[in-house]
Amino acid sequence: MLDFIKSGGFFMWPLLLCSIITMAIIFERFWVLRRNKVAPHNLLSEILGMLREDRLTVERIRHLQVEIGLGSIFAAGLMNSKHGRNIMKESVEEAASHAIHELEKFMNTLGTIAAVAPLLGLLGTVVGMIKVFSVLMAEGAGNTALLAGGISEALLTTAAGLGVAIPALIFHRFFSRRIDELVVTMEQQSTKLVEVIHGDRDVANLGVRK
Repeated sequence: MLDFIKSGGFFMWPLLLCSIITMAIIFERFWVLRRNKVAPHNLLSEILGMLREDRLTVERIRHLQVEIGLGSIFAAGLMNSKHGRNIMKESVEEAASHAIHELEKFMNTLGTIAAVAPLLGLLGTVVGMIKVFSVLMAEGAGNTALLAGGISEALLTTAAGLGVAIPALIFHRFFSRRIDELVVTMEQQSTKLVEVIHGDRDVANLGVRK
């Protein structure tokens, strides 16, 4: 592996760094963007059940605050529900903005790597071809070892750049789609919570006890 990197020239090292960062982001995002963690399907019914039975405690709301995604949004709305629909809705929207920001963490980095890695590979290719033509100008076509070294460097950096960029692009789009789905789910669930508390639904008032 080390010989493969060395044979590709200088630009293989930044590409190696990009590949490590890409893998780290992919594993981290898979862990963070779990649907049952970000937007549990039974969270709304659980909260509504507590409201109906007057079992919703301050401790439970504080526990929701530290969660990523829907839990933190619900907590913000519940803590401000007694101040009216508008204040509750604004609190939910503010918490949702923060939650979305957390969901999109590292996505720009992943997208940047997907765009930059092929360019690094292309730059390595250009440098390798320059070496090839330099050898041709200095020694002619007889020194096949030096020619092969320059051509190998050019091809390896191109392959490495594409090898890093392709999975980075695939997972960037995959995670972007998952984030969009989670955002839609959180918006729908948050709207239902506001309507239940301040609308004509099962629970008309919020009862929070210590």
